[in-house]
Amino acid sequence: MPENQVYTIIDVETTGRTNKITEISIFRLDRNTIVDEFTSLVNPNALIPTHITALTGIDNAMVANAPTFAEIAEEILSITKDSTFVAHNVNFDYNVIRNEFKELAVDFRRKKLCTVRLSRALIPGLRSYSLGKLCKSLNIHISDRHRARGDAAATVVLFQLLFTKEAAKETFKQFLKKESKEATLPPHLPSKIFDELPNKPGIYYFKNKRGKVIYVGKAKNIQKRVLGHFYNKSKKELDLCRETADIDHELSGSELIALLMEDAAIKHYYPRYNVASKRMPKRFAIFEYADRRGVCHLAINDAKIIQNPLIIFYNIRDCRTYLERLCMQFELCPKYCHLQENVSECSHFMIQSCQGICKSEEAVESYNERVQQAIDHSRESSQNLVIKQTGRNVDEEAFVLVKNGLYLGYGFVDHDLQISHTDELENHLIKQKDNVDVQRILRKVLLDVNVRSSLVFG
Repeated sequence: MPENQVYTIIDVETTGRTNKITEISIFRLDRNTIVDEFTSLVNPNALIPTHITALTGIDNAMVANAPTFAEIAEEILSITKDSTFVAHNVNFDYNVIRNEFKELAVDFRRKKLCTVRLSRALIPGLRSYSLGKLCKSLNIHISDRHRARGDAAATVVLFQLLFTKEAAKETFKQFLKKESKEATLPPHLPSKIFDELPNKPGIYYFKNKRGKVIYVGKAKNIQKRVLGHFYNKSKKELDLCRETADIDHELSGSELIALLMEDAAIKHYYPRYNVASKRMPKRFAIFEYADRRGVCHLAINDAKIIQNPLIIFYNIRDCRTYLERLCMQFELCPKYCHLQENVSECSHFMIQSCQGICKSEEAVESYNERVQQAIDHSRESSQNLVIKQTGRNVDEEAFVLVKNGLYLGYGFVDHDLQISHTDELENHLIKQKDNVDVQRILRKVLLDVNVRSSLVFG
């Protein structure tokens, strides 16, 4: 054991979903010797579910007269003072206790060590590093499994055993370095896998021990975003990290293609920790109609009641922004584009290109001609899109292809390859399925980029 190093080996039992503590056990070690112990049932001030009782044996009657966490907080602070917090899957126990202190307005902070990660480093090659199976492999007896004192006592024996391993001194030193991520990474995730993640745009896959994808995410910087999951203390993130044993990734070159790749991957794998929308997002449509004077209007309404929408968006702000741009580009009247209501003449603070149709200073036919140009422009640009994007490396460019209003997919093209027509892009296309979520992603692009029906690469 490193000199002058004090450790507290800790285990908690909780109510499950709400993660309120029902029992806590702490052993304080100085120079590898137990010098103090604190164990107590805890009244969580919440019901203990029956399935938790079946696992731990702790029921509501047992904790009814037990002290609350607030009543034992000082003892926990005292026994863990100036020590390194050690647990099997340390982030779970540490964050449960830290959250309890947070409710008392106490900022609980300790250095951390994880016996799962230490065991993986010092005793490699075992089939499982769960506490029960690990102790069985090492002939460590556990009495009262899934009770705080039984599990904490077994972890003490495991911890003492780890100190006897050949590389223990250097491993402990490495894990305790301030810049080390060992106490942050999921217990079953090898450091090498995280270290090999790129600092580039793309998508990433969290996988469990069986190789099943349990979460898909996208990022501008994959490694930085993945690390963000490990620092997130929400129950969902803690549960996700506890299951994560591997992380895979795919580069995208750009955030847009990462969004499209993420959507396709989620719909392919249906990962457990990706929250799917339970309802169809509301759609907003821009449509045209003529009034009694024959003036052609552009307006916004719920897409469900519009038979022939000009273009559809998935939030009202994007829809209005697009209409404002059409209004400025084709010198239309904000009043007749319904960007200003209940006014006799337009007076928009931003759009001042109206040629006077609202003041009867412009012929209806002349105004309607520009409206038709705006309509044609919108239909053409929403039907055929080639959106040029940054490639995955310096030798390529990427693209997203929409043809006849249908999203076909994305692809990558070498810089030195000359492309003069969209048909040639289809040879490099990674085909994808169109859906309402993809359309929502691409509608936002219309507000940010100038798209054309053909694009020259190279």
